Amino acid sequence: MPEQLLSIDTLRIRAGERVLLEGLSFAVAAGERLAIVGESGSGKTLATRAIPGLLAPGLELVSGTIRFEGRELTALGERGLRAVRGAGIGLVFQEPMTSLNPALPIGVQLAEGLKLHRGLDDAEVRRRSIDMLARVQIADPESCLARYPHEFSGGMRQRIMLASVLLLEPRLLIADEPTTALDTLSQREVLQLMVALTREMGTALLLITHDLGLVAEYTDRVIVLEKGVMVEEGATAEVLARPKHPYTAKLVGSLPRKDGARAAIAPDAPAILRIEHACVDYPGKPGLFRAGVPKRVIDDVSLDVRTGEIVALVGASGSGKTTLGRAALGLKPLAGGRILFDGKDIARLDRAGERAFRRDAQLVFQDPFSSLPPHLRIGEIVGAALRHIPGLSAAERRQRVQATLDDVGLAGFEDRRPHQMSGGQRQRVAIARAIASEPRLVVADEPVSALDVTIQLQVLTLLQRIQRDRGFACLFITHDLAVVEQIADRVIVLEKGRIVEQGPTDAVFAAPTHDYTRRLLAASPALALTEALAAQQ
Repeated sequence: MPEQLLSIDTLRIRAGERVLLEGLSFAVAAGERLAIVGESGSGKTLATRAIPGLLAPGLELVSGTIRFEGRELTALGERGLRAVRGAGIGLVFQEPMTSLNPALPIGVQLAEGLKLHRGLDDAEVRRRSIDMLARVQIADPESCLARYPHEFSGGMRQRIMLASVLLLEPRLLIADEPTTALDTLSQREVLQLMVALTREMGTALLLITHDLGLVAEYTDRVIVLEKGVMVEEGATAEVLARPKHPYTAKLVGSLPRKDGARAAIAPDAPAILRIEHACVDYPGKPGLFRAGVPKRVIDDVSLDVRTGEIVALVGASGSGKTTLGRAALGLKPLAGGRILFDGKDIARLDRAGERAFRRDAQLVFQDPFSSLPPHLRIGEIVGAALRHIPGLSAAERRQRVQATLDDVGLAGFEDRRPHQMSGGQRQRVAIARAIASEPRLVVADEPVSALDVTIQLQVLTLLQRIQRDRGFACLFITHDLAVVEQIADRVIVLEKGRIVEQGPTDAVFAAPTHDYTRRLLAASPALALTEALAAQQ
């Protein structure tokens, strides 16, 4: 039997009189890969922050024991815990941009732990840092030491964060939602690196996530938390295939999957949105004596979205998905080509035509908390979308707002503010704001990427129902191919600003013709899990 590295027994944490974690007990063996899953608020992060003594102010560890390598961590003072953090227990957090110090070069941040815990000289620190950056596949690791976090993509920053943690060769690596902010390809690359390096070093991995696809592919055992209580644990394959607790079954049942046959859209159905040979440039960085050279991010893209259909626009980060979606709404200027809405060039609309276009084409943002004005009430936010409708009285506006909120399952929420609502409820408000004016086109930009799997299912089901009932066209931007399989009639694959493949979703998924599409499909763990579970039924 492998040695027991970490042992947690009857852990209890509270905030004031409210108990947040109750009686949690589990162990992690040396070299084991264990996942903790559950919805937001289930206590996943809370449990793992308690291990190295990083509970936020106001939270109290009331009872229980945490033993790491035979030592009782709850009995150690702050000085003792500092010696364990990094050297014994490494932590990789969800957002690398906030974990890495933006004011310090990468080399300085990598050196800090080695000097503190290992006492190495500058030459050895530099040698080890360059070697580790090379192992996490950072191009030109030597020059990377002098660069700053903002100079790297999200995937590269997460690789650097992983390198800084694994430099100290910890016995236990705690990864708290380490790839939530990454696209599918970057997510796969980071997790494969993480698993390979921890296996090579003999490091145990404790993965905190709400993504069951990642759990299935990268872990041996899983623990399921519901509202601070462990409801199930066991071998990953067994728990996901045959869940015993209703809550686990609910999580597994919430995975995106195709629900029956797709409604056929007639090939000659009118295209409400037509993009013809569109090009979008971003200004380049100017030098001292020269203007910046523009960078082309959308290059000769043509597509259409027909009335009544959902078209998914997919690709990795940097492929140009969001830029193209915003250009379709006239929010990004074109360097070439044109955007036609209902047959009219949106760049040539007069004032009345522009007002009508703003009413008929709406956007749902990725993060509803930052896109909803925090000082306004929900009724005011949704009502603001009706300002372009002429002749609508105040009473009719209130009635329309109430009917729209009722349609998205938020009846009676008019007087609340965004901070008084959950993430799923805020995203329903964002959808309500988009559909209040009865648009003919909705562009949904990663509308469920930040949500738990159960809330994601609710929002997707809601969006599908409303789209079917109201008949608007939808351009759905995402990097999650499992979501695409559930919701989209057609899929368009974008790579580096160019379309590389498009067609009916079922046809593209069954027989992709482009290597990039095949890579995206292979890198989707949730898609692989749903197919595996469907094959077992």
